[in-house]
Amino acid sequence: MDLGLALVEELGLDPGVDTLSRWMAHYIAELIEDVETANPDTQSARFARCAEAILGLWERRHQLPDGKRPFEDWEPIVRTLESLDPSDEAPRYFRPQRMDVDEDEESDETRTWLQLVDGLDVSARILIRYCLARAAESALDKSRKWVSLAESAGLDQGVDLSLVRIVTAESALLKTDNPSDIERRRLEDRIGRLEGFREMAATLASDLEKQLDEAGPPKELTGD
Repeated sequence: MDLGLALVEELGLDPGVDTLSRWMAHYIAELIEDVETANPDTQSARFARCAEAILGLWERRHQLPDGKRPFEDWEPIVRTLESLDPSDEAPRYFRPQRMDVDEDEESDETRTWLQLVDGLDVSARILIRYCLARAAESALDKSRKWVSLAESAGLDQGVDLSLVRIVTAESALLKTDNPSDIERRRLEDRIGRLEGFREMAATLASDLEKQLDEAGPPKELTGD
């Protein structure tokens, strides 16, 4: 019922709202009123009908009009994550090939570089999580309400709900003033990985700059 009332509020009942949203809001509002005014003999049946309508509308939340979707502010982030999954622990790059490699056949030098690849992959995920948390800051407060309502109604499935949980946890970790021992170890591990990432990036940038210096200015600038 609370989820239904929130959807009614989101869709809007005033005449300025688009026709479809106003119709859906009126329909749900009427069903809720029917439950609240029903006598004990009919209340159970009316509640079941109301709940079915609310749950059906929630399942189709992604199809609601622009400006009325509960997690609309998250949609650009979800699209970004269609190819990036920061919660996936498997390496993002060269995944099939890496899985087929026999470690006994790797040279020490190859193994060292592959371990660096794994470390950089984890560091990239840390940076992605940070960027997601910053990108979603303005949407978090409103989204927490929808997640809470959905969980209370037993509806805790969906990419949008999972994403809000991940980003909420990440945002809380980044903003905590008094980290627990577990959070402190997690932050220290991230700092170490990011320091390694920075050193590797600086080394590569230095090598590329040296390559350009040795090559000299572009030929079109020298008149050759």
